[in-house]
Amino acid sequence: MTKDKSYYFCGIGGSGMQPLAMIVRESGAKVAGSDRALDQGRLAEKFKWLKAKGIDLFPQDGSGLTSGDQILIASAAIEDSVPDIAKANSLGCKRMTRAQLLSEQFNASPQSIAIGGTSGKSTVTGMIGWILTKAGLDPTIMNGAVMKNFVADDAPFASSRVGVGGIMVSEVDESDGSIALFDPDIAVLNNVSLDHKSLEELRQLFGDFAAKARHCVWNMDDPETVTLVGGLDLQGAISFGFGEGADFRATAIQEAPISSSFTLLTGGEELAVTLQVPGRHNIANALAAIAASSAIGVSPAQSVAAIASFSGLARRFDIVGTVNDISVIDDFGHNPDKIAATLKTMKAFPGRIIAFFQPHGFGPIQKMGSELAQVFADILDNDDRVILCDPVYFGGTVDRTIGSESIVAAVNAAGGNAEHIASRSDCGDRILEIARPKDRIVIMGARDDTLSIFASDILRSLSGKS
Repeated sequence: MTKDKSYYFCGIGGSGMQPLAMIVRESGAKVAGSDRALDQGRLAEKFKWLKAKGIDLFPQDGSGLTSGDQILIASAAIEDSVPDIAKANSLGCKRMTRAQLLSEQFNASPQSIAIGGTSGKSTVTGMIGWILTKAGLDPTIMNGAVMKNFVADDAPFASSRVGVGGIMVSEVDESDGSIALFDPDIAVLNNVSLDHKSLEELRQLFGDFAAKARHCVWNMDDPETVTLVGGLDLQGAISFGFGEGADFRATAIQEAPISSSFTLLTGGEELAVTLQVPGRHNIANALAAIAASSAIGVSPAQSVAAIASFSGLARRFDIVGTVNDISVIDDFGHNPDKIAATLKTMKAFPGRIIAFFQPHGFGPIQKMGSELAQVFADILDNDDRVILCDPVYFGGTVDRTIGSESIVAAVNAAGGNAEHIASRSDCGDRILEIARPKDRIVIMGARDDTLSIFASDILRSLSGKS
């Protein structure tokens, strides 16, 4: 379908663009692209790797677009004034969004599993992909995060994998409504909660998503999902959760700081499950993955054996290291549910928390700033610390009148202990100033790969601290 075509990705270094570009490249198409981060000298290793994989990279000045036969892959939100867009328009290039191209690939696959929900999509996608790979089904996997199990010398940014087994596993996004483009055989519905859209819009999107699938794998512990599924006439639905009645149920749960275990009850079987990732939310993610894999023919016993060696995703409770008895954790938490899951996992064990958060834009603060503040205030103690820098901003016309200081003010008004320091580097200095033995420092935020570098820099600075 993509073979012999030429695609040009505007923003090719992005967490959604880069893995799709790799899938399309390995299908035989010609792939090129540009990225603002490349022009700014950021993420040099990622762009070096893309070049080594045969992808031509250009400045984001329109120079990479030379023919009307090229297909431009770009966000619908990018203004026509951006040079790449202006050049593509002048050449008459066909334009597609990332989701349109991904859904085209996905819907053409003989078998497909789509993972939807407000939280946990990337982890469940990685878990399913690993289970199917270990089962010998050779899936193609599209993820928004680097899957540690697939990282290799020639694949340091392994957020996708191309297989020949005729199965495609992909997370799908509700934030822009593009989940509606996908027609999965198996739809996984993790949860439904406030993020980029109103709950009314989410209910419609997720309801349509679940209703289209041959099997819907759904979360029996999420009230919104329970209500949603209850209003649908689903055939072949498979439930997972912690409560009685779930088709795939976790009992005898044991949590540890960096791992977890439980007993899986399903179809009269009792299976001991061990995970290399912590937290009840990851136990729920594992249940979803095992249930989805069963729908495609992998036995629960096979899935349990495979998931024991699942080593997690980059920036998903990713322990960067420990020095001077202070641990640094890198995490993708950016909405209320994700941040709550991370903080609850950390609060289950002793030690003060220093929570750094870089909001992923000004728009999200306006939509869910009060909910974010409430999470920090409810879960953290007075001894814990919350530090926010200014939101991610790479340009554009977004309204910037409400910023991080609004979240900090709300946290403090609720009795928390929060600071707003505009510059991220100054936040790093403040973290180093207040860090003490037994602390756990968590770096949270999305849409900015350099947060991982920031976390590593803090660890390195801690090691040099007397």
